[in-house]
Amino acid sequence: MLSLSFVPATWHFYLLSVGAMVTLAGLDFIGSILAKEWTERHHISHFIAGLLVFVLLFCVYAASLKVVELSTVTFGWIVLLQVGIVVVDTVRYGVVLPPGKWAAVAGLLLLQAYLLLAPNGGDA
Repeated sequence: MLSLSFVPATWHFYLLSVGAMVTLAGLDFIGSILAKEWTERHHISHFIAGLLVFVLLFCVYAASLKVVELSTVTFGWIVLLQVGIVVVDTVRYGVVLPPGKWAAVAGLLLLQAYLLLAPNGGDA
């Protein structure tokens, strides 16, 4: 188990939440690239590796739900995945996005920060 003794206890939830989101987005991204490669090249190794990555993604997702709320971790995972794909499209494939779309990306990141950092309502 990961030891978080070097950070204040009040930050454990946030670190675990962000860690889960980043891990899920990274696994989803890798699995997606492997799926794309398999459809284009039909190498069985891409298929098997992608399958294993998505099984690992499911395991990480299930484990993260012990600590993080379903909506928070899922939304964060998807936002990070989409931002990563936009960056790869821009850097690797030369896609040019207008300023309005970059503003939308920034807005998504700000809203994700609010969703994660804002306190939830009390048990009323």
